[in-house]
Amino acid sequence: MKELKTFFDNVRQLKNEEEITDFCRKYLIHGIPYIFTDNQDNYYEFRKRIANQFDINFYEIYITGSAKLGFSPFKEKKFDDDSDIDVAIISPQLYEKMLEPIYEYQMELRKARKSITIRELEKYHSFLEYTAIGWIRPDKLPFSFDVGILKDSWFDFFKSISYGRSEVGNYKVSAGVFKSYSYFERYTISSLKRIINSQTRIR
Repeated sequence: MKELKTFFDNVRQLKNEEEITDFCRKYLIHGIPYIFTDNQDNYYEFRKRIANQFDINFYEIYITGSAKLGFSPFKEKKFDDDSDIDVAIISPQLYEKMLEPIYEYQMELRKARKSITIRELEKYHSFLEYTAIGWIRPDKLPFSFDVGILKDSWFDFFKSISYGRSEVGNYKVSAGVFKSYSYFERYTISSLKRIINSQTRIR
């Protein structure tokens, strides 16, 4: 795939932190996503739809992954009918709001009022690992978590804008919430560095 080869060629030329950061901002974060190429109006409407749902600003919503680039550097495959639309929401207010039921859930676990399986506990620990780096991923919550925005309205909403029911087209839409833009950028840069390391090893 020509686009992927060009991407890897460019990545291998990055020499320092400044170049890595600039490349990340230019290609992985900012700009019109591949899925909305030549259709900025739909991109705005899609972001506005999510913003209205959670009472946040439209510019706090980003599309990441293969839907942004047109391919996945990790899977080394082109964006296709089996791909998902990954949404990153950067909102301190929404992040804090979503943490409230997590606090209650954690307190119930500490008081042994919640029964949770080992498998669910492992999933919850994975959720907490992401939360520790400033990213709430509701898909990592155990089944026993059934409270509030994180388990009900969250998944119902994103299901309602998936598979042909929104501007993004016939794809599944998934999302997570970052505590701030800084956390989002640092996570994206760390992902780019993983790609750089993998390309360095195969030179």
